[in-house]
Amino acid sequence: MLDSTTAASGFVLEDVPHLSDYIPHLPTYPDPLQDNPSYSVVAQYYVNVDDTVAQQIIVHKNSPRGAHFRRAGPAQKVYFDSEEVYACVVTCGGLCPGLNTVIREIVCGLYHMYGVHKVLGIEGGYPGFYSRNTVPLTPKVVNDIHKRGGTILGTSYGGHDTSKIVDSIEDRGINQVYILGGYGTQYEAAMIFEEVRRRGLKVAVVGIPKTIDNDIPVIDKSIGFDTAVEEAQRAISSAHVEAESAENGIGVVKLMGRYSGFIAMYATLASRDVDCCLIPESPFYMDGPGGLLEFIERRLKEQGHMVIVIAEGAGQEFLSGNPSVVNKQETSADKLLPDVGLWLSQKIKDHFAKCRKMPINLKYIDPTYMIRAIPSNASDNVYCTLLAQSAVHGAMAGYTGFTVGPVNGRNCYIPFHLINEGEKRVVITDRMWARLLSSTHQPSFLDPKDITEVREERTEHQTSDGQNHPEIAD
Repeated sequence: MLDSTTAASGFVLEDVPHLSDYIPHLPTYPDPLQDNPSYSVVAQYYVNVDDTVAQQIIVHKNSPRGAHFRRAGPAQKVYFDSEEVYACVVTCGGLCPGLNTVIREIVCGLYHMYGVHKVLGIEGGYPGFYSRNTVPLTPKVVNDIHKRGGTILGTSYGGHDTSKIVDSIEDRGINQVYILGGYGTQYEAAMIFEEVRRRGLKVAVVGIPKTIDNDIPVIDKSIGFDTAVEEAQRAISSAHVEAESAENGIGVVKLMGRYSGFIAMYATLASRDVDCCLIPESPFYMDGPGGLLEFIERRLKEQGHMVIVIAEGAGQEFLSGNPSVVNKQETSADKLLPDVGLWLSQKIKDHFAKCRKMPINLKYIDPTYMIRAIPSNASDNVYCTLLAQSAVHGAMAGYTGFTVGPVNGRNCYIPFHLINEGEKRVVITDRMWARLLSSTHQPSFLDPKDITEVREERTEHQTSDGQNHPEIAD
């Protein structure tokens, strides 16, 4: 792990490893972009080696400047001769919009910006490294893949064997590895980097954050999130139409979010048709005064219909009998949680079956796999392009052992160990969650004592290291 360094101005530079850290006397080459006609119009296309991006842009006058990261972009000197580069791309974990766009832009970025003509696609996730499932990637092969959902390389959970993977990388002569995946995948990418460094190989290992739940820490967002929120609107709109068209109509929509409720929260805020949003971070209870069932009754009496959005990880303690189930980090990403949407729908039906004076019409919509499998929208396509090109610039400049991502709107290189410290969660004492409560007019389902405890915990978290953290920023 690379140590952080404190600059004279008071901020901490969370730097990323470089090939020259463990391979002495590496030759450098002029950046091919200087001869690229497409970049000739750019006044300054090299990133200054001292440019950094602040993790926290709002600071108190006398507080420490907090953590900074190395800014992503082209470097004046590169550590790979274009003709010797043999790159590979692999996609791991679940599907999300934008995977094909990133694959396309890595291949085209290497080819058109740096003149790299040897790129290999590893098929089927990590096992593809040692099961010899590969496909050559060229600009012609990837030309139209961004218009399709999924990944042309295929994907899988698990199958990670660090030694076998690095053996394959070494045997093939691969020297740049681009790994698309979420929280678990980035952790495993860090293991690949450590083994590469231990063997002293000139191999750049680069992670690209992919998780539809948007739960990767430090970065603003991961690929596919904007598309997921946009596509979720269609399900919410359908639920609203169904609910509004029936007497005491209730539309229940289950969205993705095993441990983090970002999709549910943002889709609810974007829709404005939602009456109640339930996420893993905000516990709720069903029965009794102030409970969900009482709120549903009241809302139906007020307006005759309602829409409920629930993230897949919300309320799992009711199904498992274990209140801490949603916080178990060791739960496998590919292990399906019990369907909380079906459970909630049945609970509501059972409750109102006892109230004969209020018959209901409930429709349950689960668009999970429809959202995962669609192509990325315009916003995500641009975002994927910037991520892919930043990853290529970083690898060519000799940086390794990092994930590329935006921090406060600027792409930068983030060391693996920070990405792997924990998942990002919705903070229910933030203004964004307050905006949602104001939009839906739902109860918070929290006791005042609980809110005070969360605030005290948050304040202690902010002041213990003298800085705020992006996961609790507004």
